[in-house]
Amino acid sequence: MQAEHTTVGAWRALARIRSAADRLDPHQVAAMVAELSAVGGVVATWQRVCLPLLAGLRGESGPEIAVEHTLAEGIRVGLDRVGRAAGRRLAPSGALLAAVEREQHTLALHALAAGIRERGHDCLLLGAALPWTALTDAVCRWQPRTAVVWAQTTVTAQTAPLARLGRDFPALRRCAAGPGWPHPLPPQVIAVDSLPGALRVALAGG
Repeated sequence: MQAEHTTVGAWRALARIRSAADRLDPHQVAAMVAELSAVGGVVATWQRVCLPLLAGLRGESGPEIAVEHTLAEGIRVGLDRVGRAAGRRLAPSGALLAAVEREQHTLALHALAAGIRERGHDCLLLGAALPWTALTDAVCRWQPRTAVVWAQTTVTAQTAPLARLGRDFPALRRCAAGPGWPHPLPPQVIAVDSLPGALRVALAGG
């Protein structure tokens, strides 16, 4: 597939990936997302292709739910291929990424992790619904510079544990990512609402 991040190229990519999702073919979705990322970069692929496709299927019901899940799984796998090196040990003191307790949405964190790896840095992605106690333990053991915590909805976003994390680890840069976080946030917590913004915070001082 000739991958170009022009307007025409993005529309072609949208059509091809949506067609693969309609066929319930996550492997093809993953291959195209990985190729687009390799040619045009993770940020452009996420913002110009992945987000519009996901938005177009959000809220669908019936058979379209299977298409949405196929698309999400293919995007996740495609992003996870970016910057991977077989046998490479994870360096400490990178960015720790996790969805907050009871939060199942993690696709944006996979995009962030791919963007970090693309730039030659390490990160520790701990996935969905990480209990706050487990997040605290991971910060203690891995000692990241930055913790990026994702909340999709106000139901899962909790500011009190986020504030406590800052008291327990004063040197830790805390980043609240996702649309669920209320405002104002605890002092010194950095709010981000885009992949480029999250990348800047995650890589600061790296």
